[in-house]
Parts: sequence; C-alpha cells; structure tokens
Amino acid sequence: MRRVRSTDWARRLVRETSLSVDDLIWPLFVMAGSGEQPVGSLPGVNRLGEKEIVAAAKRAVELGIPAIALFPATDPKLKTDDAKEAINPDNLVCRVTRAIKDEVGDSLGIILDVALDPYSSHGQDGLVRDGQVINDETVEVLCQQSVVQAAAGCDIIAPSDMMDGRIGAIRSALDAAGHHGVQIMSYAAKYASAFYGPFRDAVGSAANLGAADKKTYQQSPSQSDEAIAEVAMDIAEGADSVMVKPGMPYLDIVARVKETFGVPTFAYQVSGEYAMLRGAADAGWLDGDAVMLESLLAFKRAGADGVLTYFAADAAEWLRRG
Repeated sequence: MRRVRSTDWARRLVRETSLSVDDLIWPLFVMAGSGEQPVGSLPGVNRLGEKEIVAAAKRAVELGIPAIALFPATDPKLKTDDAKEAINPDNLVCRVTRAIKDEVGDSLGIILDVALDPYSSHGQDGLVRDGQVINDETVEVLCQQSVVQAAAGCDIIAPSDMMDGRIGAIRSALDAAGHHGVQIMSYAAKYASAFYGPFRDAVGSAANLGAADKKTYQQSPSQSDEAIAEVAMDIAEGADSVMVKPGMPYLDIVARVKETFGVPTFAYQVSGEYAMLRGAADAGWLDGDAVMLESLLAFKRAGADGVLTYFAADAAEWLRRG
C-alpha cells in the first residue's frame, strides 16, 4: 500500500473521494439596514446588512459556490408569540432574496429556512400553547411562510422545524400557489444538539429560548433508526433532498441515509463545529486550512452530496488556488 502513497501524483491517481466548490453551500446571516456585525461566538462570521448580503452573494457567484442559505437576525421588536413576521411578504429574508435575484439572477441558488424561531418571542420553532409546541397549527403557518418565500424568488425551501407532516403540507401549498419548480430540502434528521449555540447567538433566538429546549420535536442524539424513519417519511411526502444536522458528530447517519435511500443528501457543518475548528486554528493549536479541508472531505466520504458550511468561501478560495 505504501507504493500507491509514495508521491502526490500516485495518491491523486487512486483518490476515492474528492472535494470541489460544487459541494459547498454558504450559510449567511442577514440583518436589517447596512454594515457588518461580528458574531462573537463565530470567529470570522458577521451579520451582514442588506447591501452587504447582496455583495456576499455576488462573491459566491465569483467563487463558483452553487448556493447560499440565508438566515435572518430579526429585529426583536418584530418578534411575537405568533411569529407573524415569518409570513410577511416584505420581511427581511424576502426583501434580500428579491435584491439578490435582481443582481445575480439564476446564477446562484437561494435556500431559505422555514421555521418560526427567528420570528418568535419564545424562541421555539413552532407555535406554543400551554407551554407545549403544537404541531398542526404550526404546519399551517409554515405553509404560509414557504409560499411568501417562494414568491420572493427562493429556489429551495428548507424546513428546519421538525414538525410532523410539514413536508407534504408545504409541497401541496407550494404547488397550489404555482411554485411547482421550488425544491424542498428537508432537515429530515435534525438532532437536539448542543452544537447549535453560536447559530442561536447569530440570529438572536438564544435569549428568547432561555432555559427551554427543543427536545420534544428534534431527535435525541441517541437515535439512529429513528433518523431513517424520519427521512423515509419526508421523502414519501415529497422532499427533493434531505439533510443531516449536525454534521461531523453524525457521519454515521449521513452514511446510513445515503446508503438506504440514494437521494441527494446534505450535511450541515453547524456553528459549533465551525467555532471549534476556527477557534483552535486562530489560537495556533490546529492548522486551519488542513482541518477545514479534512472535515469537509469527511462529509463527502460519508456520502454527502454537499455541505452547508461557514467555511464555504475560504474553502472555495483554497480550491481555486489549488
């Protein structure tokens, strides 16, 4: 075996897994107004104003990144118990989606999150009654949210809420509104993970959630077969692709999903994963480029067709140089 590892050309000749810019999706945080705000728990990541997010989208096109995923840092004054800002056709993500499409057209895919936590005063992904997240009423709102986002020009609806039956309902709602070409990328295997902390800081939902958790609707980290059942249901309901979240601690789930279903499968290298690697690299404890590329290659080796990662722009730059 050492003979086939002896030189760079030999290693490239037998390479089983490769990473390219086509495998990257860039998650971006958008805020109202202009400027940039650093996210303290996500070194190197900023909330971007409405003009700045358009500039980031143009940079993604220049780097060859196929798609971006937008997440809003909603003004706290707009957050309510019923999360009504989620269905406002002129809300932050709808405005910036239209602005980006006006600038870059179809040269870049736009993925929008469907869940109520960026808009709710309680920080939960669904509506709350008597202290419990309620399913069916939440799904009705998610359908409305999906339709207004599709009307704004979104290419992929990505429900991250983990309510039961929402994929089929959203597909029906999109089709009824004439948005037959809009894809659904389901957060099908989304775990109640401790790795989401920096993301919740970035969108401003951590303070709203407080000491509460999302264990009644997100999956337990102990579960594997349950993830397969979740994915099967979402595919049957009309999901075009599925996602496993978080990523690296759940590579076994990525592999099982791809091997079982053979559908487009994505992994989300979530905020906590990025913060660990980037923080260690900034401290000089790890080689930043090396661990970035190794971690992304691991997702591909496990079977992921693509990765949502805050490293997307850096990885694209490195791949272009390489």
